[in-house]
Amino acid sequence: MTATPLPTIDDVAVAAGVSRQTVSNVLNAPDIVREATRQKVRDAIDALGYRPHASARRLRTQTSSTIGIRLGSLSRGGVSGAVLDRFLHALTERADSRGMRIMLFTAADEAAEIEQYRRLRDGADVDALVVTGTAYGDARLDWLADNGVPFVAFGRPWGSADLDDPRRPWVDVDGADGVRQATVHLAGRGLRRIGYLGWPDGSGTGDDRRSGWVAAMRELFGDDGAADADLEALTIRTEEGVAPARVELERLLAGGTELEALVCSSDSLALGAMMAVREAGHPKFPVIGFDNTPVAGAVGLSSVDQQLDQVALAVLDLLMGEHGRRVLNPDEIEGARHRLVTPKLIVRRSSHLAPVDEAGSTASGTNE
Repeated sequence: MTATPLPTIDDVAVAAGVSRQTVSNVLNAPDIVREATRQKVRDAIDALGYRPHASARRLRTQTSSTIGIRLGSLSRGGVSGAVLDRFLHALTERADSRGMRIMLFTAADEAAEIEQYRRLRDGADVDALVVTGTAYGDARLDWLADNGVPFVAFGRPWGSADLDDPRRPWVDVDGADGVRQATVHLAGRGLRRIGYLGWPDGSGTGDDRRSGWVAAMRELFGDDGAADADLEALTIRTEEGVAPARVELERLLAGGTELEALVCSSDSLALGAMMAVREAGHPKFPVIGFDNTPVAGAVGLSSVDQQLDQVALAVLDLLMGEHGRRVLNPDEIEGARHRLVTPKLIVRRSSHLAPVDEAGSTASGTNE
């Protein structure tokens, strides 16, 4: 029995009524082809079942069709580690749809990560890199920018004099807006003593999230209980983790508190807070987290969803252009070199005071 020959790029060109070069452009540089023509070629590809030979294309274009990203250490796992896991899944799926692969690598610290960047660049193993966990004065971003390696940071370059610097492209979630949504949601049910449970000052992400709570409290209550001293009295700071948050809330509750609700900078902190208030005999004390981890869904914790699929899409757009199938030089990409994704509040029973319609849905999100 003779095997049916696989369709070729020439077969696609004939079926679409275009040149072989046009088909090649659609596969490798779709931005330079008109949308109507791109669609004709895609329809022909789908009808014929054509699949480009990835290895041959890499040899021809001298690219790896690979994006590298560091896999965080196990010590960063747990509740909050699920956020990076979900982002990696979203990025891998989105990249695959553009003919790109994701390469994971490990590094013990920042210096080791930069050394991995050097090896991957020198070996032409990746076309670009994605940086996660950005911090103030991040040396990784400086090295990549100075060495001309295409990259996008998931997280703002905190401490940079110019967040719009095109040499340091980034995608981030608007944490301030997410916490603002949570605060407004609680205030809409008549609550005023809304506390904020977050990390110690100095975390770019944490400071940004708290700023959303501050802005919302001032917008909602003005000078009536929202002065700097009042807001500081409503702020609880602790290290990341379920256990530290639980201990801090137990201490606060033991001393007596007038707090009516809590907005937290992570689901880990919110989970610890939920444990403490329920064990103290306050099962209906409203708590809202941030990150919308699987644990939040499992225990009925209201939380702010980062919309990680949109983050992954924005990362690839900044690396490859809209609909692109190869990593571009930065000067080939038009428009702003950063994206701020708006998160979404998901309401569950931990903020049970949410108004619910007859169908069981809420105005702020989904009732799971």
